[in-house]
Amino acid sequence: MIDDRYAKRGVSSGKEEVHAAIQGLSQGLFPKAFCKILPDVAGGSEAHCNIMHADTAGTKTSLAYVYWKETGDLSVWDGIAQDALVMNLDDMACVGCTTGITISSTIGRNKHLIPGEVISRIIRWLEGFRETMSGYGVELYPAGGETADVGDIVRTMDVGYCTFARLARKDLLVNDIRPGQVIIGLASYGQATYETTYNSGIGSNGLTSARHDVLSGMYREKYPESFAPETDPDVVYSGQRKLTEQITIDGQSFSVGQLLLSPTRTYLPVISHLLTHARSGIHGLIHATGGGQTKVSKFITSGTVVKNNLMPVPPVFQMIRNESGTDWREMFQVFNMGQRLEIYADPSAADEILAIARSFGIAARIIGEVIPSEVIGVDIHHEGQIYHYR
Repeated sequence: MIDDRYAKRGVSSGKEEVHAAIQGLSQGLFPKAFCKILPDVAGGSEAHCNIMHADTAGTKTSLAYVYWKETGDLSVWDGIAQDALVMNLDDMACVGCTTGITISSTIGRNKHLIPGEVISRIIRWLEGFRETMSGYGVELYPAGGETADVGDIVRTMDVGYCTFARLARKDLLVNDIRPGQVIIGLASYGQATYETTYNSGIGSNGLTSARHDVLSGMYREKYPESFAPETDPDVVYSGQRKLTEQITIDGQSFSVGQLLLSPTRTYLPVISHLLTHARSGIHGLIHATGGGQTKVSKFITSGTVVKNNLMPVPPVFQMIRNESGTDWREMFQVFNMGQRLEIYADPSAADEILAIARSFGIAARIIGEVIPSEVIGVDIHHEGQIYHYR
């Protein structure tokens, strides 16, 4: 079971202890909002609110470290910076915040292993990303940050961002997911118009499982600094693949490392356009990160979410499943499985939403609907099976 392997690796697929720790704490002004919405502490206006978010690239950084050591490719750190930042920005976009966002970084490194050129690459990446997003009407404002040499507590490196914005309450999108709505899924894979290469769709969730289940035990011997020494050796780099092994997708060749390290796609340009041109028909936005295709379960107002027309599973997730032996039920609970943004909308708005998504080169389709039911939960149909999540 994947939960057992996660426990042996010192992580949790469901963050049960974290959820228990925060149980009973305030959920903000709008509990069903995808991000916590705060009063306008910054301005004191009843007509505005504040949004603050923090996240990191997680254990994907350890994989980037091994790939960099194996290949010498510094560009892998650009993707890690994007992973950390997008995990903040796209969560905020799901409540309607797509511009005017202040950004601060926190980077902790083991100076014995991570040289200054890596730090410089990560910090300087932001400027190029900002310029690209600005071209789509998304304005981001760097506010500096903290870079610390903390080798006693960080084995390789940790990369995180904190983001903040002030938003008019009239512009908020608070989830109201209920029967009668269709679900439009936007692909996490392929190549969007604002991307420079194919994206495998992996995102930043489940990478502990992905790297250890897929990659060869040779990396356990070569890079013991890339995992905690307390970890059960039976679950450390227990796969068969090498990072440089080539896989062909749609006539193009990619290494296993490139697929596992594809940067988390941002949907900011798409969401910004959707909220400008199709806002009235949209009732919910879900960034399918931790919890994968079951993430929406926390935000349903009423009814059962039925996903019976999911897009084909991309090669990277097929590879992870084949190497790990994980069953489909668990795969859908851990990974986005190829569709990381879900839009809950009126059926009459579907065609316009689909057209907007596709105009950015992103595959999209109606993947299901919300049906009347006394049971709040998610049903996923796949290969003749129905997986119930309650």
